[in-house]
Amino acid sequence: MLITSQFDAGAIEVLSATYPANIRLNIRADNAAEFRQWFYFRVHGVADTTLTMHLLNAGDCTYAGGWQDYQAMASYNRRDWFRVPTEYDGQILTLHHRPQHDDVYYAYFAPYAYERHLDLVARIATAEHVHVDTLGNSVEGRPMDVIRWGKGILPIWIIARQHPGETMTEWLVEGLLDRLTDTTDPTSRRLAQLATLHIVPNMNPDGAVHGNLRSNAVGVNLNREWQQPSLERSPEVFHVREAMHNTGAALFLDIHGDETIPYVFTDGCEMIPGYAPELIAQQFEFTRLLQQASPDFQTQYGYAPDRFSDEMLTLASKYVGNHFGCVSLTLEMPFKDNADLPDPQQGWSIARSRHLGAALLTPILAHCLKLSG
Repeated sequence: MLITSQFDAGAIEVLSATYPANIRLNIRADNAAEFRQWFYFRVHGVADTTLTMHLLNAGDCTYAGGWQDYQAMASYNRRDWFRVPTEYDGQILTLHHRPQHDDVYYAYFAPYAYERHLDLVARIATAEHVHVDTLGNSVEGRPMDVIRWGKGILPIWIIARQHPGETMTEWLVEGLLDRLTDTTDPTSRRLAQLATLHIVPNMNPDGAVHGNLRSNAVGVNLNREWQQPSLERSPEVFHVREAMHNTGAALFLDIHGDETIPYVFTDGCEMIPGYAPELIAQQFEFTRLLQQASPDFQTQYGYAPDRFSDEMLTLASKYVGNHFGCVSLTLEMPFKDNADLPDPQQGWSIARSRHLGAALLTPILAHCLKLSG
């Protein structure tokens, strides 16, 4: 039996792998910060072997409350992922599985490899109405890709994966881009006339490659850098924010995943002092239409309005909503399952993330139609 995480986004610490029925592991911290929750590793040589894998430090993770009712993900081919029985006793997270094949991978959520990101950008770059730009480089020199789609005058910005372990966000972007570039889709065709979408599929490519949960290569949480980003600490935000200042923003969506709340929800800007009543009304209408377009989305559960205080305007959606005076939303998806529409086999999944991305076009188009008069 071999356990390894020496690959793109891999992360685990092996303490003992002598006995399949008592594998002892630790969840590894981000490469330059103490955030920890993401894991992704391969177990080899275990066909028809009952595995019991104890993640001993789960109770010390950044969002330990997120382990309640959580089920880990597994795959034989790194394309098709399923849930495996998982228990949490308040400190130790235990995975139970009897693999059918010699090689099996386990992960916190279905990974989105950096190579797949490059494939996505290359594939979409050849589509109609698409132009790909590089806004600058990350800390470690990886390009900050932005996909510009459409030919309309309204600038719409969508960013994903500020927190690299929230891989469902880039799966969402993939679903959104596939619908955008479907030239037979009337919603996409009309939207292309009204707006230009600026889409950053991966805001944190370094953190993604390192297998980090929440930070970039120098340990910075990018979603606390939007007031004063720097080329030294947060060039990823610096370059994207500069590009936004050049284009303006008529709508902004920041796509995330939440470790603890088992629902899909948004967090808006109504708590910002002076945020215009008409923008709050537009925000309400956007979420109402998204709820119609996707039953996976709901508005009953989410963050408390006072969750963020002094740091509020350091967050992407709050900074953009305040600075540009536009509807600006953080969209959150679960790592577990959607309690409104549970799926015991898959939980929240690649496919559901992609479907949600496609559904976003409905409220985006309605918002653009309203702004266009």
